[in-house]
Amino acid sequence: MESSTSTILPFLVILLAVSHASSDSFQQNFYKCLKSHISAPLSTCFYTPDNPSFTPLLNSSAQNLRCLLPSVPKPELIFTPLVESDVQAAVICSKQLNMHLRIRSGGHDYEGLSYISEVETPFAVVDLSKLRSISVDIQRNSAWVEAGATVGELYYRIAEKSKIHGYPAGLCTSLGIGGHITGGAYGSMMRKYGLGADNVLDARIVDANGKILDRKSMGKDLFWAIRGGGGASFGIILSWKVKLVPVPETVTVFTVTKTLEEGATKILYKWQQVADKLDEDLFIRVITQVGNGAKEGKKTVSNSYNALFLGGVDRLLQIMGQRFPELGLQQKDCVEMSWLKSVLYIAGYPSSVPPEVLLQGKSSFKNYFKAKSDFVKEPIPESGLEGIWKRFLEEDSPLMIWNPYGGMMSKIPESDIPFPHRNGTLFKIQYVTLWGDADKDTPGKHVDWIRKLYSYMSNYVSKFPREAYVNYRDLDLGMNKNGSTDFVQANVWGSKYFKNNFNRLVRIKTKVDPDNFFRHEQSIPTLPTAAK
Repeated sequence: MESSTSTILPFLVILLAVSHASSDSFQQNFYKCLKSHISAPLSTCFYTPDNPSFTPLLNSSAQNLRCLLPSVPKPELIFTPLVESDVQAAVICSKQLNMHLRIRSGGHDYEGLSYISEVETPFAVVDLSKLRSISVDIQRNSAWVEAGATVGELYYRIAEKSKIHGYPAGLCTSLGIGGHITGGAYGSMMRKYGLGADNVLDARIVDANGKILDRKSMGKDLFWAIRGGGGASFGIILSWKVKLVPVPETVTVFTVTKTLEEGATKILYKWQQVADKLDEDLFIRVITQVGNGAKEGKKTVSNSYNALFLGGVDRLLQIMGQRFPELGLQQKDCVEMSWLKSVLYIAGYPSSVPPEVLLQGKSSFKNYFKAKSDFVKEPIPESGLEGIWKRFLEEDSPLMIWNPYGGMMSKIPESDIPFPHRNGTLFKIQYVTLWGDADKDTPGKHVDWIRKLYSYMSNYVSKFPREAYVNYRDLDLGMNKNGSTDFVQANVWGSKYFKNNFNRLVRIKTKVDPDNFFRHEQSIPTLPTAAK
């Protein structure tokens, strides 16, 4: 009698051969279809895994190294459109061949959903990184920016034309603008001007039928949905027309750090009471980390108050002296600079780095990480903060960022765009745990740690629903299975990301993409057939 091993081996060889053949046909069919639709030579924009440029391209804008491990599913091909009609061709061919697409503009998404598919294979990635033109019109206070351009490139191009114009989007300069705005796009001017998505005038997208639509032709509902309803549910963003906002020629920044030994707990308790009520020109976020304590071999927790003030140092010191003297801000802590320089400062670049670094368009900060988010409505008591510190001291590289709300964020109605976290929110928390190559194959202890911290925080954050920020995708909140989107299942995370706006998003999705062509692990579902 043959051994079971000798029976299995030929079967595996056949299986691998079939799998390889199906990959080849997948690639060939897409290639043939694209060739009949686009004029550019496909050698410049079509990459398969046997192309030496494939892996560098796949890795190029990915922020989370956890999403690039060999065990993570890889696309069968990457297509990099050179013009808008190439994107149309990708949608038309994918539909025709019944192929699954993922769309990437920047690659910052925390769970890698723009270049990974855990639930559907094979799949292709449409990478928009070659669509990155920016046209700034200072006279009309607006700019058109293509989806593959980064936030930093947009900031640079605005400042190139004017020292007194800006745009209120992300703090991290390597974000692809296409996906960034679809989730809301918060930044250091949100208390003054709201989100990036609150300051959009027009957009160009490719819909599920392969048509290019602008604000007028897409209609009010779809234009509402794409500004904060999350990426890759309604179409492929080609470009945004954004509204520029006034900024002073001179702004002021500071970073003041307080450790536990320096009274960090009491100062942070006070920050919670004032941060959302300060002058809306002032944005003070808090970055919490673990570092070496005063005693050798002892770790401590530090809170860094990292701020942008849209004005000069004298007025800033006056405001801080009246509203938040506990921080002890002094003139020597403050630096006056241009708005563009403040972008680099807030993004963590050293002061010696020239603004031209923003034109690199790629992130130099890459890590293995897992993140989560919360929104806070009432100050967390000192005892609650002490519980956080205890947990932080148990982890290798924990990070937490608290972003203040209030100002303009409280004035914009929850239903204005899909992003609902408005009046009544004191601040948003982002939790992150980072790890290095040594732990790359065993991330479990770090993921367990952040889940336990998230569980601990449940008493101190928003409830019914416990809210979350869609641009910090978190698959722990649930996910669509096997390419189907179930409304009941999706409501669990949908209500956290969008609150009452979720139902309107579902109705719009059902209308504009009834076949659910644009889908991923947390995409907006269509209504069940009977309800349509």
